[in-house]
Amino acid sequence: MKRLAAYCLLSLLATTAYSQYYLRGEIKDEKNRPLSNARIFLHSAKSYFFSGASSGGFGINTKQLNDSLTITLEGYETKTVAVKSNQWQTILLKLSADAVSKNQPKLISFTKDLNKKDNSHWIESEETYFQLIENDFVLAATYPNTGYSLNVNKASYSNVRRFLNMNSLVPPDAVRTEELINYFNLGYQAPEKNNLFNVGSAITACPWNSKEKLLFVNVSAKKLDFEKVPPGNFVFLIDVSGSMDMPNRLPLLKAAFQLFVKNLRPVDTVSIVTYGGYVQIWLKPTSGSEKEKILTAIEELEAAGDTPGESAIRIAYQVARNSFIKGGNNRIILATDGDFNVGQTSEAALDDMISKQRQSGVYLTCLGVGMGNFKDSKLQTLAKKGNGNYAYLDDIREAERVLVTELTQTFYSVADDVFMNVTFNPSQVQSYRLIGFDNKKEALKDSSNYLEGGEIGSGSNVMALFEILPTTTIADSIKQTMATLDLKYKLHQDSTAGLKQIRYQVSSSLVTADSAQKSLSFATAVAMFALKLKQSPYMKNQSWLDIQKLAKSSADTSNHLQKEFLLLIEKAIKLYGDKKKRRRD
Repeated sequence: MKRLAAYCLLSLLATTAYSQYYLRGEIKDEKNRPLSNARIFLHSAKSYFFSGASSGGFGINTKQLNDSLTITLEGYETKTVAVKSNQWQTILLKLSADAVSKNQPKLISFTKDLNKKDNSHWIESEETYFQLIENDFVLAATYPNTGYSLNVNKASYSNVRRFLNMNSLVPPDAVRTEELINYFNLGYQAPEKNNLFNVGSAITACPWNSKEKLLFVNVSAKKLDFEKVPPGNFVFLIDVSGSMDMPNRLPLLKAAFQLFVKNLRPVDTVSIVTYGGYVQIWLKPTSGSEKEKILTAIEELEAAGDTPGESAIRIAYQVARNSFIKGGNNRIILATDGDFNVGQTSEAALDDMISKQRQSGVYLTCLGVGMGNFKDSKLQTLAKKGNGNYAYLDDIREAERVLVTELTQTFYSVADDVFMNVTFNPSQVQSYRLIGFDNKKEALKDSSNYLEGGEIGSGSNVMALFEILPTTTIADSIKQTMATLDLKYKLHQDSTAGLKQIRYQVSSSLVTADSAQKSLSFATAVAMFALKLKQSPYMKNQSWLDIQKLAKSSADTSNHLQKEFLLLIEKAIKLYGDKKKRRRD
């Protein structure tokens, strides 16, 4: 009898030890609305799960009757709750204090307490671009502190090139000066061993105003060894709608992705989601070793139907989560002309959706193609909110640059939420103006807005130019601190850690024209070119020939991109150089 009782007791203990419970519930806001893609951390298993895309519901297997969960979702306060696995859980999240401002368009440059003028212009076109407000001069004594977001977007340059190659005037709002400057990755200086960034600066004469100087701020990111980068979980989200049925759209994208596939490793995984009429998982997760299978799937794509972009993005995130590689590079690559016409189509709605989806740890890169109905503004929104970057493919050479030559810059980040804070010394600087990094008109309307950092890729260099009016003549013998730079960032895929910071002091030493690095002079020429295209009032007294002269004297003609830039200036001269006569005619 005792033996039987002992056996029953052991059986009961064993059953309890290996019991499986199914913890179910839902995540809602304070208005009882379901919250999708909330991140759920199960403490007993030390694992993450996510609430459903539509209902906010969840179901998790656990061995514990009593457990605890921590719920996180951008825009809401983090909440930890004790739960019983045999009871239905309804967990309410409270809106965070700054959630309202976070859902507004974000600034990419910001000067504290400064009210900027609205000097925007509107371009009538089927292509859509955000209206940009050019940065003005501000007094350093009143507003010593300013900042800007670092990112590696280069779409504006190739888009401008597309217009000029078509002998077409460029819409001013299509010109983002910082993207043109940073297209060339000028002035890269590899960080010292074990450092993530190298920060540098230089001061030169200003070609368009003898009283002013140009301050160059350079940030170079560490280069990752491609053979040692984490495995990639890539989801190709390809627009195959009717609007993509043109040679410079779907056929170009097919060729571009085929170039990318040839560099995949066996540890990498590729999935393909298509949308055109309806959304379809075209290729399930496939190892990079099965290149022929992936290439064939790409080649068989055909364009037809409408553009249900919103639902396609949701499905792509779901596929990426299902094949998620912990510690890997989990990334959706959206390729489209941006012409969404089914579901949520406004920039604001897409902004909100992507803000929720990115909680999964999946990044979003956007590749834009096409012309006529190209939606630059939508792709900017998606890439920015998706913690990713944005490129425009105007031809196969650009596709090769983005997807092959600069692969690690495009798809492998070293840091997230990167921004630079600059504090000028009023005793050295009377006034200053950040060139480029112009804000969207709607972002400036909200005084509660804040500076949002960007993603920076492996081996990238981000250069910023300030036009400054010194208080006194800068001489080599005077080496005072003109400004203090604070580079702030978060380690890639480390959302739990706080911001890290690198501080750098800018010396007031002047680099003379004779000793100035050619890369600085070339960057100046590119900045002038961009400002001229934007019809900036700061460049009205400079001619196209002035820009051409500086570019020719500083370009590295062995570099095909810099050599091509000289040809673009020639095309711009032909298009813009005789504008007054054309208007009279």
